[in-house]
Amino acid sequence: MTAADIDQAVRATVHATWRVVQPRLIATLSRMLRDVPLAEELTQDALVAALEAWPATGIPDNPGAWLMTSARRRALDHLRRGRLLSVKHDMLAREMLQEQEIVPDFDAALDDDIGDELLRLIFTACHPILSREARAALALRMICGLTTSEIARAYLVPEATISQRIVRAKRTLSNSGLAYETPSGEALSERLASVLEVVYLIFNEGYLAARGEEWLRPQLCDEALRMGRVLAGLAPDEPEVHGLVALMDLNASRAGARTDTNGDPVLLMDQDRTLWDWLQIRRGLRSLARAGELGGADGFYALQAAIAACHARAETAAATNWRHIAQLYAELAQLVRSPVIELNRAVAVGMAEGPQAGLDVLDAVACAPALATYHHLPAVRGDLLQKLGRLAEARQAFEAAAHLATNGRERGLMQRRAAALDARKI
Repeated sequence: MTAADIDQAVRATVHATWRVVQPRLIATLSRMLRDVPLAEELTQDALVAALEAWPATGIPDNPGAWLMTSARRRALDHLRRGRLLSVKHDMLAREMLQEQEIVPDFDAALDDDIGDELLRLIFTACHPILSREARAALALRMICGLTTSEIARAYLVPEATISQRIVRAKRTLSNSGLAYETPSGEALSERLASVLEVVYLIFNEGYLAARGEEWLRPQLCDEALRMGRVLAGLAPDEPEVHGLVALMDLNASRAGARTDTNGDPVLLMDQDRTLWDWLQIRRGLRSLARAGELGGADGFYALQAAIAACHARAETAAATNWRHIAQLYAELAQLVRSPVIELNRAVAVGMAEGPQAGLDVLDAVACAPALATYHHLPAVRGDLLQKLGRLAEARQAFEAAAHLATNGRERGLMQRRAAALDARKI
């Protein structure tokens, strides 16, 4: 193996480890430093240190523990420079001396209630002192480790806009001296909507990764589900919390059928439903029913969960109640004006009333600026055109979707669909 190959392998290991442990590192350092932006900065320093050290020293037996120790050492150095209370200083110094003598197991270095720690981090990032847009962007950058371009893609806004939001949010948090904590009572309620939005987007990134060569990021789905259940315990009478948990459970229940043995995507209508997790479906349906009992059946997350429930209740793809799904999307569109919701409604209308009806819905929003680089727009168009027999146009649409897709698996799917039409000698 050449030096270049070794360096590439080390970098791949560093980034794979980083993707998993970053939120836990930030949570741990935030608790130590009481400063979320500073915690993120020091964890980034630990990442740089790994990229510099590991090619020469080799990958450690426990990469996560190495990063944790490196990040905590930097936090301790900062506390020393800041001349904090000697008692706290001595306590942290003893911890670091012990860690230097025996490298701990990474999981043992974390609090048992890691779900609570991550939520404290999200609640801090979602403080009302920040704008609603900045809260979510900051939390996604720190918790998910998403790049600014990936967050921009999730919100369908320019990358520069997201970058500015994050910079301003970090500056505001640093200057405010806000506590790193989980609020309660009225303080919790006023942040809850933003926290739910962040958890929802974390789940979405796990359910369909924006970038990379893997279609799924299961660890993010698991984190989001755990945090959703913790939130249900913190706010048991909030219907939208139960709606979000229902939505995540119902969507996650299909994980085992969403990819084939090669890791390539399997579309919903082609999935083997015997591979769906029926225990998780039942949990999701119970949470959806609870949201309804609390008067929240028409909430943003509950409506999406109701759509997922329609799929879950259909024993076969052909048995899916597409008319009801189209109606639910119409209700969702009344609640939140979004071209993405209209795009999804076009799919449902196309299934319920025919592809031309779906194409009519799609054409009404096709010029929306937010969809200009959204690969799902030409992907849906290609599917509807294929059903109409307009195969040359469908192939062009799938090729356009492949060009716009930033996830390697989705790009490959669109390329295969285009090639399949080409093979039919259009």
